[in-house]
Amino acid sequence: MKTQPVGVPLPHQSVWAATVERPMFSPLEGNIRTDVCVIGAGIAGLTTAYELIQAGKNVVVLDDGPLAGGMTEATTAHLTCAIDDRYCAIERWHGQEGARLTAQSHSAAIDRIEEIAKNEAIDCDFQRVDGYLFWPSRLHDDMLREEMEAAHRAGLTDVVKVDRAPFESFESGPALRFPRQGQFHPLKYLLGVTGAIMRDGGRIYCNTHADTIEGGDAAKVTTGNSVVHCDAIVVATNTPINDLLVIHTKQAGYMTYVIGAKIPPGHVERALYWDTENPYHYVRVQPVQKNGEEYELLIVGGEDHKSGQAEDTGERHQRLETWARARFKAMGEIEFTWAGEVRETTDGLAFIGRNPLDKKNVFIVTGDSGMGMTHGTIAGMLLKDMILGKENPWEKLYDPSRITLSASGNYARETLNMMAQYRDWFTAGDVESVDAIEKGTGAILRRGMKKIAAFRDETGTIHEMSAVCPHLGGIVRWNPTEKTWDCPCHGSRFKETGAVMMGPANTNLAPIKDD
Repeated sequence: MKTQPVGVPLPHQSVWAATVERPMFSPLEGNIRTDVCVIGAGIAGLTTAYELIQAGKNVVVLDDGPLAGGMTEATTAHLTCAIDDRYCAIERWHGQEGARLTAQSHSAAIDRIEEIAKNEAIDCDFQRVDGYLFWPSRLHDDMLREEMEAAHRAGLTDVVKVDRAPFESFESGPALRFPRQGQFHPLKYLLGVTGAIMRDGGRIYCNTHADTIEGGDAAKVTTGNSVVHCDAIVVATNTPINDLLVIHTKQAGYMTYVIGAKIPPGHVERALYWDTENPYHYVRVQPVQKNGEEYELLIVGGEDHKSGQAEDTGERHQRLETWARARFKAMGEIEFTWAGEVRETTDGLAFIGRNPLDKKNVFIVTGDSGMGMTHGTIAGMLLKDMILGKENPWEKLYDPSRITLSASGNYARETLNMMAQYRDWFTAGDVESVDAIEKGTGAILRRGMKKIAAFRDETGTIHEMSAVCPHLGGIVRWNPTEKTWDCPCHGSRFKETGAVMMGPANTNLAPIKDD
């Protein structure tokens, strides 16, 4: 096992990736046997592996990239029970008991992260902080009161209304204060969890792509020329790569953008902050130790949009900077910029449990809904109980097979939006010829009946591939900020030369073949 060195921040690299040395595990070679095979080495996969190993199970973890190299690396690491979609909506969609279990499970996830960090002596900058949901205008006082009352009915009776969030540099307007939330350095935490997994007999293989997933009595995961035989499979790949349609009709991919800038120590109180603007913003402070220097980083995120459905991705980081500088006058130069893809479900909660229409021993974790750190930790606790055959009060709430009739309007809107994206089959390309594509950029062009994704690298070489997403045939679009091909239908993402990097697609963009 080698380590990946800490280096100078790369373009669009998170502060987490720039400030740790990650172990580099070898690919799987040869057939093996285990109790549980977990696919995905982010917070959901590694937490699930850790919990199962602590319960006495043998576990193998597979990932097609580096450790925690997916969306866990792109988080802003808010640990909170203040649900992104708000308790008024959760209560409307899931009832008062569902809202109570939502608050209970997310609070338990924060407690569990704190407990694991303490028990395993993981130095991950974990800190209990308050969270502030603020309304920029007092015209929204009724909404604030209604959300506080819904939070109280959910059991969060210590949530209180305050006149303002504790910003000295600007007036936030009234806010709700959620006490005892949390923040941490997610990769430091997961390195500690990884160490515990390896110590207790777990096996981790990176750069190992899961080609096929088969449940049942002879459950197995095929990776190239190797096979993992197992009793149960957990697919923790941000969005399931083993589900063709069912789950992907109930959630959608959204890109979210982040900047990190130096601030003077103490300039912003360490807390979690969320506004209610459109687009909304989320803020926190992270202590940083890098290259012998210690400082505080203001992390600001937001400017979300449907994956593959924005023409102005290059402006998103600048908009965040403009918003932040208007409010935090002592903010220094931008040190980090990055982006990630969240999965927004139509009813605000993750899908954790048995994969619909699959064998009973195939489980999935998806639908982070902007709360990936706590949803991923909930997954570890819930799936451990399900695999061990134990009852868990959260199982029905997070059931991937659920149909939330009260959220059917959201379902209809997302479905119509998805269907509309297939019109790209009938449009012209972005350019008429590859001659119009500059170095380091990509574009779609039409060649007869074919849609082609073409990328020109820095040497001037053109790379051509099919623009058809191998999942369900959407036409991908070029994201100039991330230099990726993003599918506007179900959120699959591919590297500039066509390699798959985010499901639900599980294969690369196809090469162009002469007719």
